Amino acid sequence: MAYYFYLGNVLLPVPPEKLDIKIGNKNKTYDLINYTEINVLKNAGLTTIEFEVLLPNVRYPFAMYANGYQDAKYYLGVLESLKINRSAFQFIVSRKLPSGTVTFDTNIKVALEEYTISENAKDGFDVKVKIKLKQYREYSTKTVQVTIKQYKPPEPVRTVTTNNTAQATPAPSGQNYTVKSGDCLWNIAKRFYGNGSKYTTIYNANRDKIKNPNLIYPGQVFWIPA
Repeated sequence: MAYYFYLGNVLLPVPPEKLDIKIGNKNKTYDLINYTEINVLKNAGLTTIEFEVLLPNVRYPFAMYANGYQDAKYYLGVLESLKINRSAFQFIVSRKLPSGTVTFDTNIKVALEEYTISENAKDGFDVKVKIKLKQYREYSTKTVQVTIKQYKPPEPVRTVTTNNTAQATPAPSGQNYTVKSGDCLWNIAKRFYGNGSKYTTIYNANRDKIKNPNLIYPGQVFWIPA
């Protein structure tokens, strides 16, 4: 089985040996007065992901480099940037059988919670990093403007005006798009919809042309739905 691990648009050179994905919930158990318990079901909590990855400082034949060889320093810089810039990104794992058949993909928007760099003499010049990710959910805020007008002799009158900061944007028209070098479905969706996580809209509209959402090629023509 072949694994491809992506942190955003960055392909890790050596897939981790082990991947732990914890999908928790926020259910609450209560004790009743008759000494029985009930379980109150609530919405799922945030998913956590943990793994340890090898970052080579030499070029191994089994390592994968999407844009040419990069040493461990490059990937450590990517992790540092994600942490310092507080950037949410897509975590993607693509799984393929030896025949080339895709089993299933993991594709989730996450934030980098923490990572630990480990150097061990038995690993030679290479570096190992333990990485912990946590699911990221989009949210927005609202601005409430309160205007108080006082009249005499009547009692004070309070008028509440609510302004939603989220501005509606017109839906893009359906059109064709020709894939260019360096494109990925995430970036194309962000260009047309303003949100890269809507890449599935493009994928579902072009399943006859896209076998693996992580692999598209320059020159392909996709239909971009409205």
